[in-house]
Amino acid sequence: MLSDNATTLVVMAAGIGSRYGGLKQIEPVGPHGEILVDYAIHDAVLAGFRKIVFVIRREIETDLKAHIEPRWAAHADLLYAHQELADVPEGFSVPTGRVKPWGTGHAVYAARHAVNEPFGIINADDFYGRASFQLLADELRATPVDRKSYCMVAFVLRNTLSKYGTVSRGICDVDEEGFLRHIRECKQIETVGDGARYPEGDGWNELTGNETVSMNMWGFTPEVFKCLSQEFQRFLEKYGEDVSKELQLSSVIDIEIGSLGGTVKVLESPERWLGVTNPEDKGIVKEGIDALIRAGEYPERLG
Repeated sequence: MLSDNATTLVVMAAGIGSRYGGLKQIEPVGPHGEILVDYAIHDAVLAGFRKIVFVIRREIETDLKAHIEPRWAAHADLLYAHQELADVPEGFSVPTGRVKPWGTGHAVYAARHAVNEPFGIINADDFYGRASFQLLADELRATPVDRKSYCMVAFVLRNTLSKYGTVSRGICDVDEEGFLRHIRECKQIETVGDGARYPEGDGWNELTGNETVSMNMWGFTPEVFKCLSQEFQRFLEKYGEDVSKELQLSSVIDIEIGSLGGTVKVLESPERWLGVTNPEDKGIVKEGIDALIRAGEYPERLG
């Protein structure tokens, strides 16, 4: 039973990781075999999260549970939701040749039966930092369960870039009061000097590196499931036969705040991202974790 001030975290761990070339969700990066999500759970528990829902594919369930359960079952309620291609509304079917999951919007949709309270969302393969989880938990505890009042923990673009390849980020337009106006999903962002750039048309769109970006660290109420259900059906009507198109969570939220009356408060995190988007990133992540342990930010062994 959750206490009144406890909060719920949903971890999206069903991605295939095509750029990484393997199951990066369970790739060891800590000195005692810790994976990135161990550090997320550690920080989340310290911030007051007591229920954690993993959205997974059935193929990785055994391996993930074998790692997670012994370390964290005593610290939080652990639940599992399956993101399955066949989880589509009545009247729709999975096209022949579809292998990829339906996307991050569908991943959150897959957790609808496990969540009835305000909840946070993160990727399993990103390191967000303790301050980020505290910002998220504090905001969720102040959020009425029946409102379309959402939040997002945002980062500075240059703190989220990879030295070894491109990344995808949601570039955010934030108003003067700190609310999200628009989010644009940008792919193949690469570091250039102190800034960055990504391809657009026949050229490049230049970025300063100071842009506010989303790393899929959101805070929602259960009201978001209504929007996700509606937009997933619309997505399938338009793209259902496309074997590669994905329903991006950022696109759904853009619709929610643009025409359906939702609001998203932007919480700015000072943390620096660590993640394994590209194979070469693993060494950087391990060095970053080791440095945080030496600085006393994390114990040498988690769980």
